[in-house]
Amino acid sequence: MPSAYDVSFLEAIKIRRSTLALAKESPISDERIVHLVRHAIKYAPSPFHVQSCRAIVLFGADHDKLWDFALLRAKEQMPPDVFVKSEPKIHEYKGGYGTVLFFEDIEAVKKFPPFLQDLIKQFPEWAEHSNGMNQFIAWTALNTEGLGANLQHYQKMIDKDVIATWNVPETWSLRAQLVFGKATGPPRGGVNKEFAPLEDRVLVYGKNH
Repeated sequence: MPSAYDVSFLEAIKIRRSTLALAKESPISDERIVHLVRHAIKYAPSPFHVQSCRAIVLFGADHDKLWDFALLRAKEQMPPDVFVKSEPKIHEYKGGYGTVLFFEDIEAVKKFPPFLQDLIKQFPEWAEHSNGMNQFIAWTALNTEGLGANLQHYQKMIDKDVIATWNVPETWSLRAQLVFGKATGPPRGGVNKEFAPLEDRVLVYGKNH
């Protein structure tokens, strides 16, 4: 897979795919992975530049511990028939090289004047849009540098374990888990993924040419 320096922005978007079959290996250094996540957090758009997205990068035993928590809580909270289907997937996530935890810091808004605080609170989806862009940028960057990745949402099950284990401030709300590692299989949907016709998905009015 080409380096991020060898592809255009549009090509990078095509490269970003969900890959579940991952190994505990990485074609790039841990330092480089952290740099990519920091770059995403720094430059992703946010409403009124609130910069409320936070991230924790887990490697090695810390990554494994996260998915041990997920397995434990899933077994406790899921109906048995659902857990049977989820257990192999959680083992797949643990089989990756690392995980990026994405959070929203609810205290970040408080640094703004009251009228802006009120405005942002009226539109909570703005924070979700911004956090999603942080996730997308990090995910795309990892994929373009040779890592496979997939995005998961076990936060309601593991948030208390995460806060207690990694000294997470209580104002940080867990939003997503981006698992990454060396891809050992094709992305979800296969190499030749099919797409719905764009004519049904994008409408255009007033076009000159």
